[in-house]
Amino acid sequence: MSNSASFSSGIAGRYATALFELSKVEKSQTTVEADLDALSDALQASPELRDLIASPVHTREEQAGVIKALSDKMGLSALTANTLGLMAQKRRLFVLPQLIAGMKALFAQDRGEVTAEVTSATALTKEQSEALAASLKTAAGKDVIIKETVDESLIGGLVVKLGSRMIDSSVRAKLSKLQNAMKEVG
Repeated sequence: MSNSASFSSGIAGRYATALFELSKVEKSQTTVEADLDALSDALQASPELRDLIASPVHTREEQAGVIKALSDKMGLSALTANTLGLMAQKRRLFVLPQLIAGMKALFAQDRGEVTAEVTSATALTKEQSEALAASLKTAAGKDVIIKETVDESLIGGLVVKLGSRMIDSSVRAKLSKLQNAMKEVG
């Protein structure tokens, strides 16, 4: 499994790097980033599209035809559409979700931003999110974009992942530590 994941991420990384560099040369980063956001939304909304890019049953021609029609309908830039067409021709559409994630990371890095994955027991208010972003900016030295998820099993508190660092201040983690300490006593 890890070999196939490594293989996919390697392919996606090469396409992402090429598309990123070309978008910089053409000064179309904003357009390409908007295209990728729209593609990400389309992938989330359409199980048929996810099936098309992942299934080896569909021929190159079928994939290329659907991608061309999708690109035209969505009004994707020529650079994005051509990249998707090449990926369809080479039967590499299965890495599209990884390519999108890689491109988002490259664009954020280029802007000097870093993403923090924040998991909380309840949704953060706008003020809490802004205060957390400001605190994390101080710690990271870069602008921080918060990607929030809610996990009620945390009971309370937060789990923050920023790069390779993770801070778990959830009630669930504290209860788990207490439980382990109690086991050591008895």
